[in-house]
Amino acid sequence: MRFSQIYTFAVFIVLASLDNAAAGVMPPLYALISREFDANETALGMVTAVYVLIAAISAAYWGYKGDHNNRKRILFGGTLLWVSAMTLTGFAESFWQFVLGQVITAVGIGSIASVGFSVVSDMIPVHRRGFALSLWSISQSLGAALGAILASTIGAFNWRYSFWIIALAGLVCAVLYLFTQEPERGKNEPELAPLFAAGQSYAYRIKRADIHKIFSNKSNRWLILQTTLLTLAFGSTTWVPRWAVAQVEALGFDLEISTAVGNVFVILFSVGILMAIPAGYLGDKWQKRNPKGRTWLAMIALLGAVPFFILLFFMPIKGIVLPDQGNFWEMSAQLGVNLLLNGWILSLFIVAFLAMALFSSEAPNWAALITDVNLPEHRGTTIGITRIFRAVGNAISIGLTGFVFTMLSTNFSPPMNFSIGLAFFQLLVIPAGVCYYFASKTVPADIDTVKQTLTTRAQSIIQAK
Repeated sequence: MRFSQIYTFAVFIVLASLDNAAAGVMPPLYALISREFDANETALGMVTAVYVLIAAISAAYWGYKGDHNNRKRILFGGTLLWVSAMTLTGFAESFWQFVLGQVITAVGIGSIASVGFSVVSDMIPVHRRGFALSLWSISQSLGAALGAILASTIGAFNWRYSFWIIALAGLVCAVLYLFTQEPERGKNEPELAPLFAAGQSYAYRIKRADIHKIFSNKSNRWLILQTTLLTLAFGSTTWVPRWAVAQVEALGFDLEISTAVGNVFVILFSVGILMAIPAGYLGDKWQKRNPKGRTWLAMIALLGAVPFFILLFFMPIKGIVLPDQGNFWEMSAQLGVNLLLNGWILSLFIVAFLAMALFSSEAPNWAALITDVNLPEHRGTTIGITRIFRAVGNAISIGLTGFVFTMLSTNFSPPMNFSIGLAFFQLLVIPAGVCYYFASKTVPADIDTVKQTLTTRAQSIIQAK
C-alpha cells in the first residue's frame, strides 16, 4: 500500500473508533448522569436504545447517498454534525437537553458506519479483507474502551468533560480527513482489473430498484437475521460496566470509586478483542481454500463464546485492595497488582479473555462476507440496512435488559440481578450462530454471482470504448 492509502486507512480506523467512543461513553456514567438530572438508570438505558436506533436509520440513509454520490463530502458533513452535537451534549442543563444532544449526535454518527465501511471495502484487496476488517472491528471495540476510559477517569468526577474530549478528537479527525484520498469504487476487485488497466472507471451506482436486489440475496438475508439475533443477545452487554460497578459497590466502596474501578476491570477484561486480528487473517486463508471458510469460522467462534460469557457473569470479584486516598492512576496500578496476585481477579481475566477472543473472531469475518456477496455500489447501503436490523435488536435488548434487571431486583440484590439478566440474554447467541450454518449453503453461489456480474460489466465497458 502507498503512503496515501495507509494514511487514508488510518484516518478511517480512528473515525470508526470515535464512532463507538461516542456511543460507549454514556453507559459507564449512567449512575452519575441519572443522579445529576434526577432520572432513573432505566430511562438512560432507553436513551442509549434510541441513540442506537437513530444512528442505524441514519446509517442506511448515509449509506445510500454514499453509494450514489461523492462519499468524501457526505462523511465530512456527518462528522461535523456529530462533533457539534456531542459538544452541546456536554453543556446540557436538563435531561431533555441531554437527550436532544444525543439524538443529533446519532444522526451524524451513522455516516461513519456505512460510508466509512464502503470506502474501506474499496481500499483493501479481496485476499486481505478479513485482516483489514479485523482492524476496523477492533478500532470500534477500542473506541468503546476509550469511552469507558474517559468515563472512568475524567468522567467519573465530571461526566461532561468526557463528551467534550471525544468531540475534540472528532474535530481533529474531520480536518485530517480533508487530506485523505478516496479510492475508486471497485478498484480492488480482481474482475475489474482489466477495466482499470484500460484506463476506464467503474461507473455503476446504486438505484432505488437495487434495494430489492439486496434483500433478494439469500446470503444477505441470513447475515441480516444473524446480526439481528446477535444484537438481541449482546445489546445487553451495554450494561456490563454497570454489572462491574455493582460488583465493586458490593465490596463497600462508594459510587465514584466503584465507577472508576469497575470500568477499569471492564477494560482489562476486554483484551481478548485483539484476537480479532489473527481471526481475520485465518478467515482470509480459510476462505481462499474453501468458500464456506468464513461462515464456519464465525459459527464456531460464536457458539464457543457462550459458556465463557455465562460463567464470567457469575464469577465474583473478591479481595480487591486499594490504596487509601489514592488517585485514579494509583488505583489502576494497584488493580494491576491484584490481577497478578489475586486468584479471583486472575481467573476472571482468563475467562473474560477467552470469551472476548472467541466473540471478536466473528465480527471481521461477518463484515468480509457482507463485502464478498454484494456489488461495490451496494455495500454502503447494505451495511446501513444491517445497521437498522442491528439497532432494532440493540434497542430491544438494551431496553428489555434494563426492565429485566429491575424485575430481578425484587428478588435478587445487585450485582446478582445483573448477573442473571446478562447470562440469560447470552442464550440468544445460539440461534445467531446457527444462522452461519445456513449462510454457508448460499455464500459460495452469491460470491460467484458478484464475480460474474463484475466480469461481464468490465468486458462490456471495454468493448463499448
